[in-house]
Amino acid sequence: QVQLVESGGGLVQAGDSLSLSCAASGRTFSTSAMGWFRQAPGKEREFVAAIRWSGSSFKYADSVKGRFTISRDNAKNTVYLQMTSLKPEDTAVYYCAARLSPAVAVTPQSYDYWGQGTQVTVSS
Repeated sequence: QVQLVESGGGLVQAGDSLSLSCAASGRTFSTSAMGWFRQAPGKEREFVAAIRWSGSSFKYADSVKGRFTISRDNAKNTVYLQMTSLKPEDTAVYYCAARLSPAVAVTPQSYDYWGQGTQVTVSS
């Protein structure tokens, strides 16, 4: 059974940093693209960042570019999202996702597996 388990969410103040992790199990994702999405109350799930299976290619939403960094450790089957200079508008449930294809993608429909999400709340 495939599982993606996010961790690292919490309550922080604007300007703080936070790091999220996503541990995958049930199959190897070393050849899969991985992504992070987020969903705020009353809003659609939106793309945050994605990384190619090799780690050689990244894609970021404009809203997080320069502040968030996605990385992965295939040996640990884990993907990370380092978030800095957090803003109140970053408040959302953050989801980890994996797709069977090695190429990055920005739409939720492109991903095959999802985690349960972790809450990130940024106070002003």
